[in-house]
Amino acid sequence: MKKIIFALIITTLISANSFAQEKMIWHTDINEALEIAVKENKKVMLFFTGSDWCGWCIKLQNEVFKTSDFEKWSNDLVLVELDFPRRTPQDETIKAQNRQIQAMFKVRGYPSVYFVNPEKMPDGKMNLNSLGKTGYVRGGASKWLEVADNIVKKTI
Repeated sequence: MKKIIFALIITTLISANSFAQEKMIWHTDINEALEIAVKENKKVMLFFTGSDWCGWCIKLQNEVFKTSDFEKWSNDLVLVELDFPRRTPQDETIKAQNRQIQAMFKVRGYPSVYFVNPEKMPDGKMNLNSLGKTGYVRGGASKWLEVADNIVKKTI
């Protein structure tokens, strides 16, 4: 009987953890993310990172993006990770896409976080109206979210 109860508790914990992880989705395909944002009338957060070598990127991930405060705050955004790893293999299509977007936004340093409001044009092309950018902000999640919130709440 104890084994059954233990198994149920473990299964419940695993299920709850899986559910929590599924709530916050980081897209890697920019076109898919933009389509979702337009369809759901959401703004987009573009996170330019060097996930396996950039210390400030890892610090931003741990101090802000992996917190429940960020998870709640980001519900009205579509999140896009544009990664530039040095050791981790990456699909060539994603690599080319990320380089193209990096050039478009003239990103020179990491981490860089841009907020855009996508607009689908009558010809089918996507216009990205820039709201602003930030990077690592000292002070943890609350300070970073304060800066980001001021950017996201801007009107075009």
